[in-house]
Amino acid sequence: MGFARVAAAPLHLACSASLGAGAAGPRKGGVSGRGRRARSPPRPSSAPDSRAHHRDAGLEIRDADGRSANGGAGAATPHAHASRSHRRRAPRAAAEDEAWGLLRESVVRYCGSPVGTIAACDPGDATPLNYDQVFIRDFVPSGVAFLLKGEYDIVRNFILHTLQLQSWEKTMDCHSPGQGLMPTSFKVRVIPIEGDDDAIEEVLDPDFGEAAIGRVAPVDSGLWWIILLRAYGKCSGDLSVQERIDVQTGIKMILKLCLADGFDMFPTLLVTDGSCMIDRRMGIHGHPLEIQALFYSALLCAREMLTLEEGSADLIRALNSRLIALSFHIREYYWLDKRKLNEIYRYKTEEYSHDAVNKFNIYPDQIPSWLVEWIPPKGGYFIGNLQPAHMDFRFFSLGNLWSIVSSLATTHQSHAILDLIEAKWSDLVAEMPMKICYPALEDQEWKYITGSDPKNTPWSYHNGGSWPTLLWQLTVACIKMNRPEIAARAVEVAERRIATDKWPEYYDTKRGRFIGKQSRLFQTWSIAGYLVAKLLLDKPDKSRILWNNEDEEIVNALNLMADASSPKRRRGRKLLKTYIV
Repeated sequence: MGFARVAAAPLHLACSASLGAGAAGPRKGGVSGRGRRARSPPRPSSAPDSRAHHRDAGLEIRDADGRSANGGAGAATPHAHASRSHRRRAPRAAAEDEAWGLLRESVVRYCGSPVGTIAACDPGDATPLNYDQVFIRDFVPSGVAFLLKGEYDIVRNFILHTLQLQSWEKTMDCHSPGQGLMPTSFKVRVIPIEGDDDAIEEVLDPDFGEAAIGRVAPVDSGLWWIILLRAYGKCSGDLSVQERIDVQTGIKMILKLCLADGFDMFPTLLVTDGSCMIDRRMGIHGHPLEIQALFYSALLCAREMLTLEEGSADLIRALNSRLIALSFHIREYYWLDKRKLNEIYRYKTEEYSHDAVNKFNIYPDQIPSWLVEWIPPKGGYFIGNLQPAHMDFRFFSLGNLWSIVSSLATTHQSHAILDLIEAKWSDLVAEMPMKICYPALEDQEWKYITGSDPKNTPWSYHNGGSWPTLLWQLTVACIKMNRPEIAARAVEVAERRIATDKWPEYYDTKRGRFIGKQSRLFQTWSIAGYLVAKLLLDKPDKSRILWNNEDEEIVNALNLMADASSPKRRRGRKLLKTYIV
């Protein structure tokens, strides 16, 4: 498979360039200018060693605390962080102290400034693959943790530097993705300057999925970027970043990419398998809930931040129309509780009518046997996916939790989701929060849907594994619904072993009993997810930087649409406005 980079590789971003007022228009190719020069007798390798926390002998910039440029502090290793005095403290306080130390050690610096955190700092990992890069989605809990601590610079730098990478032209087999795509990740590389054997420079090298396993472009990166941008402004009070011309242009480019017309009849985003947190083949292609919840949240955040000007009027109208249609579609067709399941069980098929009840021609025989016994009498959830003649009945944690956070779910639905989590605690939390999805694909289903993926075996990794990073999304959702005791209980479960287990990426087995067989240790977003949960439980009001309140205009429009879809009220009534749902 051939790859071509239209712009210079890797992208040269000027280390001396100011991050002041942005320039209008999309950014093309590389940014001109030389990187920071650093001289030393030995020439460093082009890629900093992740096992040494990105330290490079010829590129050692230290701040006031003595931390190095690319993650790491002196010769200390993560597992040597806790001292004897830490061990004498209460285990929970010691875990928090250790977590903060590890999070700071994971910080990556570019030209002396913090720009993100690497995915994992496992000193025993001889083959880090891309875990030594800064991932957009992985950095979000790290960024929120720093925001809650009042450390705003790293988030601001991350937002602006990833923005500069947004429009770098990429091709794979002579095809380029749409403008506005955010990278999956980036890495700070050190390269020699041509013509000067003693000089080196730092460059940012992004990956848009062309090097990823499966070669899947990240749909969620741009959505998370918008959500973090809003959180930065609300937490720091610095609205100048979101008001910059280049940032406004970046927001619009993401929106235009997401709102582009296509062949689909539904308001949900149509994506390939593996285009979000679940980045391997898991049967989520189509309209997965996680993407829809992030999409809805990003639309609300973008609408709040967009400056009102003549050129953005059409975009805002399209955004508002999509918000209404998307919320109706998810609330109406993705929702599942015992009553709805019984309704699906009695569905008639092959209905050809505008008044059809079974609009997606779902066959009742699709209802899996596990679900009939599993669905509680009190509680419900949004299914994982919906397509013609297909419903994915699995429970996906991130999509359901972010539906609460973004107000994509109604108040009743939000409480019902939390009711279900409480009722099915032994399945979804058990010995380590929280299942990424439930249940796992097994036997022939695993073989055909995952392609016999040896990493996604039943109850492992994305196939029913337990991911500690989901603690922070669970906490935000619980606080929003005034039920923080659920999150506090989950945090207490995690604290029993997560630090002792060296902060794994994920856990295996049905109850989350074992550290994942291929799990990285000292996984940064496991550390950051725990810290954000602790910080928010201590100061619940701070969670407002992340959630979206329900919009009255959307509620009113949905009431109209609900009336229109009711057979009892449809006769003899003429609607002033219609929406595609």
